[in-house]
Amino acid sequence: MYVRDAKNRDEVWLLDQIEAAAIDDPAFRSRDYVIALDEETGQKVGFGRIRVHADGPEDHCELAFVYTLEEWRDHGVGAHIMERLIAEAGDAGYERVYTFTEQPEYFSSFGFDPLAETALPAGLRERFAEVQAQRDAAAPMAIAVDGFKMPPSARRAFKQVDAVADDAVEVKETPEDFGYDPETTTHKYDVR
Repeated sequence: MYVRDAKNRDEVWLLDQIEAAAIDDPAFRSRDYVIALDEETGQKVGFGRIRVHADGPEDHCELAFVYTLEEWRDHGVGAHIMERLIAEAGDAGYERVYTFTEQPEYFSSFGFDPLAETALPAGLRERFAEVQAQRDAAAPMAIAVDGFKMPPSARRAFKQVDAVADDAVEVKETPEDFGYDPETTTHKYDVR
């Protein structure tokens, strides 16, 4: 398993998953996303996004969402997506990352602290009001980018997925996998 930046070719998949998960993303840009993939199969298993909010002289960074496909939940995928997004926010010069969540216990396990709405920067208060209108139970939280802690259980679950994939049956590649039919295709160096 690994997490990488989304590429333009991932846009259709991302839009399909966002729609299927009923996630509201009014400012969709595929370059703002990261995608988790199964290293063995290349299957996309989750994604996440950060959003930057311009607030007067200061910009603020929001962990907009982290989503794992249902069959891949409880394998540490969301934790690794979050880790990558927070690292990218730090690389971009942000000291704190904010999020608005219905699952504060989950985010607390990574080092996020709950915030009072009044402690949010002005631009994020407006964003929080939007989120609350969509999800009543949303709670504001924040983390210093250097305060992220990966729970050992999430690290183990992520590695176990790789171990299971390593024990899988080896798939034999056929000529059809490469787009040609060996019965009808001629080859310059045919060895038959």
